[in-house]
Amino acid sequence: MASTTSAFIFRRLGRPSLQQTWPMTKAISLAPLRQMPRSYSSEAPPPPPLLAKLKTDLKTAMRNKDSTRLAVLRSVLSATLNASKTDKPIKTNLQLVALLRRIARTSQDSAGEFRGAGRDDLADKEEAQVRVLEEYAASSGIESISEEQLREMIIAAKDELESKDAKSLAGELMKAVFKPGGPLDGKDVEKSLVARIVKEVAKPQ
Repeated sequence: MASTTSAFIFRRLGRPSLQQTWPMTKAISLAPLRQMPRSYSSEAPPPPPLLAKLKTDLKTAMRNKDSTRLAVLRSVLSATLNASKTDKPIKTNLQLVALLRRIARTSQDSAGEFRGAGRDDLADKEEAQVRVLEEYAASSGIESISEEQLREMIIAAKDELESKDAKSLAGELMKAVFKPGGPLDGKDVEKSLVARIVKEVAKPQ
């Protein structure tokens, strides 16, 4: 009888109870849940209106066999796709117009080189593409500013600043003209051109 009782006690002591195993079971069962990635519902921002137009016009150009417009649109859409894979995707009409301007300058430079080499046929092709690019930039609704107007705006912004040090003044001017509500906010301008004029204006007279 004593041996039977001892064996029973041994089995009870040697076997963990449900209460003892529950924390471990709970930890094991919840571990996969903790490792599951969180999902957040967020809607992607709508594409720029001009980008939607370019995609529509691409189909039209294919139907009409408009080789010049087709080449331009494919080039622009390829550039926007490449930009989407970087930390600076094309999200606004302003960014898209800046891209159109850059491609137009490249084509214009190529046209000049072809013309200088006596390849007028290739120069004409590049210039035709420039005209298409400028057409889309003009239809974007983004206001373009001439270099003369740009200089006047920067000089006016300088007069409102107190800094006299050329280096700090240049930095303050760049912030002032591009800040929300500033003279160049939402305008079609090249930052490299703005930086050059700012540097010139900030120099001590």
